[in-house]
Amino acid sequence: MSLIGINEVGIFSTQRDVYPLIDPAPFYKEKTFAGKVVIITGGSQGIGGTTAAFYARSGAHLVLVGRSQAKLDQRKAEIEKEVPGAKIVLVSGDAADLQTAKKTVAEAVKAFGRVDILIANAAISMKIGQPIHVKDPLQWWNVQETNVRGVFNFFHATIPELLKTKGQVIVTTSAAAHIRIPTLSDYTLSKHTVDRLVELTALEYPDLKFYVVHPGNIDTEGNRSVGLTNSNTKWDTLELPAATYLWLTARKAEFLNGRYVQATWDLNEVIAVKDEIVEKNLLVTKLAGPTKA
Repeated sequence: MSLIGINEVGIFSTQRDVYPLIDPAPFYKEKTFAGKVVIITGGSQGIGGTTAAFYARSGAHLVLVGRSQAKLDQRKAEIEKEVPGAKIVLVSGDAADLQTAKKTVAEAVKAFGRVDILIANAAISMKIGQPIHVKDPLQWWNVQETNVRGVFNFFHATIPELLKTKGQVIVTTSAAAHIRIPTLSDYTLSKHTVDRLVELTALEYPDLKFYVVHPGNIDTEGNRSVGLTNSNTKWDTLELPAATYLWLTARKAEFLNGRYVQATWDLNEVIAVKDEIVEKNLLVTKLAGPTKA
């Protein structure tokens, strides 16, 4: 399948695993996030679960959100075994429900007194293959509910607390926000929308930092279920996005506030063109038009 837009995201060298710039070891050693409170939606497994462990090892207190209490309990036990003494609060619920977001923030403040970082990671997708007129319209809309409304809900609930700590937000997005993939309109539209939502929210709250990050092509249950993979698929590691999230929220590249980033990009190269990115307002959603004659 020839996909429109691949050239738009393949603009830096590719990394598929943790590399020296984003090595989390110094953050672990220095406990960079000691006392910081991190909310992670979709935090029971996959990208969210690995990211949770990285923050715990760096000293952070965690509030993990997921729809399965059993999976949340399992992830908490795994992290506590890896990081003895880790402080973890669990909230079972659907990100698409505003009450889940409100409850999460209330539990975070009750347990730890603050919120410093939101990782909005929860997302779903329909399987590729059916055009719009064949897709179940309720399932199609449910993807928007989870992927867009779920992010909005957590913005709405956490921003008042984040303003108190001059906090940060990372939203897990996808290269699909820019690549036009036929029969995957539900997911691609939701991620494109979230990218713009972050751009707008960053403008509204200049005291906060917002990033949308494509985590890479990760071997998760969700990725396999979409149907875009095969036996030749090159997978990126779970540790790559987790280390990228950690590095960004250690305030290593705040010029990327309100912008789209891929964990698979070599961030050394991104930093090298910082001035161009800022001056030309790049890595944001724009209309591509002809040059005026």
